[in-house]
Amino acid sequence: MSNNKNNLTIILVHGAWGNSLHWNQVSKSLLRDGYKVVAVENPLTGLQDDINKTRDLIDAQDGKVLLVGHSYGGAVITGAGNHDKVVGLVYIAAFAPDEGDSLGGIFSRRAQPSGGANIAPDKKGFLWVNYEKFPESFCQDLPKEDAMVLAVSQKPIHSNGFSDKMGKPAWRTKPSWYQVSDNDNMIPPETELEMAQNIKAKKIIHLNASHASLASHPKEVCSLIIEAANSLNSKLPSS
Repeated sequence: MSNNKNNLTIILVHGAWGNSLHWNQVSKSLLRDGYKVVAVENPLTGLQDDINKTRDLIDAQDGKVLLVGHSYGGAVITGAGNHDKVVGLVYIAAFAPDEGDSLGGIFSRRAQPSGGANIAPDKKGFLWVNYEKFPESFCQDLPKEDAMVLAVSQKPIHSNGFSDKMGKPAWRTKPSWYQVSDNDNMIPPETELEMAQNIKAKKIIHLNASHASLASHPKEVCSLIIEAANSLNSKLPSS
């Protein structure tokens, strides 16, 4: 057996109101440590569109893949993770829907989080977070300047993404890990923990973090990803 880091590609999947650059600090750390890393740029036009885009990137990789999803990206990896190259899933303050779930339905289980009040659609059905309210909604633990950079560069998600229903969830057959953000204003922390327990994650960690834990706590997020990668690498044949 081998712990060769090159046996596995880590694919980072961004969420709503984000893009691949939200993973900057995490990507730098993983690359510095010698892991193979790529980040998908999803269109955020609908759940199946984003699953298909992620699957295209999985297809392009040699060998096995570990998927890491943040926020809405968790729903994407739940669908895309059924690809036969995928051997594990890591959820970062993310949705982990069951079969037949929609993200809107998951939201309805509890009172709307405070960040939800700052989301509004445009004329084409794309959802935006109010620029001025973005820091307190999404990333209140980042320096104000960094938070505003995320605000002005946000990528809207079409409302279809919250109404589309999940098909077969990959976490039923693939091992998973989960990070809960205890100060999340976009997804209730109680809902995150509920999902983490439902998928029977191998490990659940809690961070004193906002929704943007990947940006505010990259060291801890990387540690969880690396733990998952090492666990999976130990089971892969030598390259």
